[in-house]
Amino acid sequence: MTTVRSTLRAARLAAPAAVAALVLAACGGTSDAGEAASSEPTGSASASGPITVEHAQGSTELEGTPEKVFVFDFAAAAVMQEIGVEIDGIPKNNPPAGFEDLAADEDVVDVGTLFEPDYETIAAEAPDLIVVAGRSAAAYPELEKIAPTVDLSNDWADNVASSEENALKIGKIFGKTHEAQQLVDELDASVAEVAGKAEGAGDALIVLTSGGKVTAYGPGGRFGFLHDQLGFAPAAEVTEEAQHGQAISFEFIAENDPEWIFVIDRDAATGEGSEAAEQVMDNELVNQTKAAQDDRIVYVDPTSWYIMGGGVVALQQIADDVSAVLDEKA
Repeated sequence: MTTVRSTLRAARLAAPAAVAALVLAACGGTSDAGEAASSEPTGSASASGPITVEHAQGSTELEGTPEKVFVFDFAAAAVMQEIGVEIDGIPKNNPPAGFEDLAADEDVVDVGTLFEPDYETIAAEAPDLIVVAGRSAAAYPELEKIAPTVDLSNDWADNVASSEENALKIGKIFGKTHEAQQLVDELDASVAEVAGKAEGAGDALIVLTSGGKVTAYGPGGRFGFLHDQLGFAPAAEVTEEAQHGQAISFEFIAENDPEWIFVIDRDAATGEGSEAAEQVMDNELVNQTKAAQDDRIVYVDPTSWYIMGGGVVALQQIADDVSAVLDEKA
């Protein structure tokens, strides 16, 4: 089965080395019961019994293992694909990298957009479970009236822990506890390995480009994984404004003179805009920084960083590629 992670890995390996880009507390250990459940098919709701799922907007009870699943969050969808759960409906408009095949599948229902679900279609299709998070979380009250709905939004202040908890919830729902725990364990090991490599590697600034403008992000926020868990010291004090970061100038970048700059191209992520991040960042002020002088401006994968942002698959991809960049630039 083709998964988001395997697709992104293949794309990365195919790219020239000169423009290689980054792609990107657990709920408990694996029990014997969980391992036994992981071998069960993802159907047979009547055989599995009721399941209660605690989530960001409350508690939802499922009659059993859902058979028809609609997903409004690509981080959750990536986890489901990785552990072998079939997805029956997603927003198909402008799918991010790694989800093109799923969007092109005629058997998969187009459920609207992340911000505007197609409520009539969803009601007519009668799914057993709807998953929302982040951008689609506001639709939870209406979707809940149609079918059992869970909100798997991440806590940006503790992205790893909430991502791992959500992965284990997905595993519980679909009788895939063992597979989900394996993803969690792999991420924990990778984070520890990368943090060891990043120690002493220098400070870093996370920059997002959009419409020719730049904003910055720091520890404890939306992209704080790079600092908080992977171990890069922040190059500047950044005060984020909600999801959009702190508006900065190129003078700000030059004054703080980071040793690494990790750049997220929002326009590439959303399919909007015409000026690539490389063009935005190619100016005299940025080019005089240590990061530019040492060829340590890294253009990250927009799907893992911006579209998904969290979830164990995206965080694993980010950790893998940060590790590769550190090895390359060592």
